Amino acid sequence: MKLYDYFRSSAAYRVRIALNLKGLQAERAFIHLRKNAQREAEYLAVNPQGLVPALVVDDGTVLTQSLAIIEYLEETHPAPSLLPAAPAARARVRSLALDIACDIHPIHNLRVLRYLLHTVGTTEAQKDAWYNYWIDVGLEALETRLARDAATGRFCHGDTPTLADICLVPQLANARRVKLDLTPYPTLTRIESACVALPAFADAQPARQPDAES
Repeated sequence: MKLYDYFRSSAAYRVRIALNLKGLQAERAFIHLRKNAQREAEYLAVNPQGLVPALVVDDGTVLTQSLAIIEYLEETHPAPSLLPAAPAARARVRSLALDIACDIHPIHNLRVLRYLLHTVGTTEAQKDAWYNYWIDVGLEALETRLARDAATGRFCHGDTPTLADICLVPQLANARRVKLDLTPYPTLTRIESACVALPAFADAQPARQPDAES
């Protein structure tokens, strides 16, 4: 397998965690998003969206979109499982993951923020206010949901990390990078602490990647 990656991409971060939890290794190719390497013809031939991650599997098939890639890993390498066994529990975990991957993350994607700055004409301060507001809205709902649900355990669902945790940890890393106050979210940060205590999560952190920058 070959993973097209960027250390700061939260979507790529998810896939790194999943690979680690599964005990899988992939060849790495680094696509520097801030230098627009994703718009170069060589990478667009791999992924016409110009986004990371992309995973090229052993038969040459190119997979894109982090959750689809993780579901592929789950189906082809089922142990340890990233989804619970019961259908309702699986749906809950997928719902939590989608809360993050579909409702929180896209609003502060790099290309959205660049559009705000360079096309809409916002200031840096206005762009940051946009970013922080929408992350806050999403995290507030997620905190409420997890805090009041008996299915929440040490992790987002019970006492084993799942797809939901794989999405949560990179999202909180993004929030910290823009200095968002996470004090109002004790359930989320408690779960995050349990996750990053595991080598699979710790080794996937942006600062530990070969292409990491200070």
